[in-house]
Amino acid sequence: MNLTQLTSQIILMFILMLVGLLVNKLGFMHAQTSTDLTNILLYIVSPCLIIQAFEKTFSADRLQILARVIAGIVIIYVLMIIVTQLLFKRVSDQNLRRIMRYGAVYSNAGFMGIPLTSSLFGATGVFYAVASLAAFNIFSWTHGITLFTGQQGNRRDNLKQIVFNPNIIAIVVGLLIFVTSLQLPTIANSAIKYVSSVNTPLSMIVIRNSLADVKLNHATLDKRLWLVILLRNLLFPYLAIVVLQLMGITGIPLFTTVLMAACPVAGIVVLFSLKVHGDPGPAVALMSISTILSVVTIPIVFALVNLH
Repeated sequence: MNLTQLTSQIILMFILMLVGLLVNKLGFMHAQTSTDLTNILLYIVSPCLIIQAFEKTFSADRLQILARVIAGIVIIYVLMIIVTQLLFKRVSDQNLRRIMRYGAVYSNAGFMGIPLTSSLFGATGVFYAVASLAAFNIFSWTHGITLFTGQQGNRRDNLKQIVFNPNIIAIVVGLLIFVTSLQLPTIANSAIKYVSSVNTPLSMIVIRNSLADVKLNHATLDKRLWLVILLRNLLFPYLAIVVLQLMGITGIPLFTTVLMAACPVAGIVVLFSLKVHGDPGPAVALMSISTILSVVTIPIVFALVNLH
């Protein structure tokens, strides 16, 4: 495992965020532009990324291992959701509470995890990372988004929002493509690759643009955010190690899944905050500090994999 490569990939994310800072300083992105780009990322780019991730050659052995990985990931998510609900239920500030709960549970699996996995483990690693990416999108667009939007409207409306969400549809389509080994038309496949390729740079630009307008003060650097960072960067990844090893998962499937779990706070926490017109300050601070510390914490997590 090349930790130097891993660190280089994380540094690359910071460079992309600096482009977002430049965009902000030049006045190229206004509030409405940021909102529009957020919607494009959530409803168009993300589904393309999901479908592309599932375009792998079918194999019964791979499917069996993938099924075990998925089961382990589901267990991990359920445990994380329970822990965060218990720990943060007394936080009175609704905006801060939902940011803390989301930030602790959801890692930057798509924006950071996939590029890191590809660099370290190649195509085989990316195949198993699909499980984490799929689980992230299912949980994020069901439990995660509910943390921000609440139980608005009746249950039927909420169910329709989940079922017809482009990301959930993309997961279903992706599964069908993998199981049937369906080959998409060359033009369609190229279009999906082109659109999904903007995921990382555009996300970093939008997020850093928001960061540029946020002052890191007492309000945004709430001391309770450090507990979220401890959970997200170290304790929950260690939980993933324990659960996966108890299930007999080893090798690349283990390392890939742990890497996805060890990524810092998901950037979507900022996008979701913007979407419901909440104060993104704590979300940006949380994501930024978590990402900075991940340069150190991800290698620590992998050291724990070898020691456990």
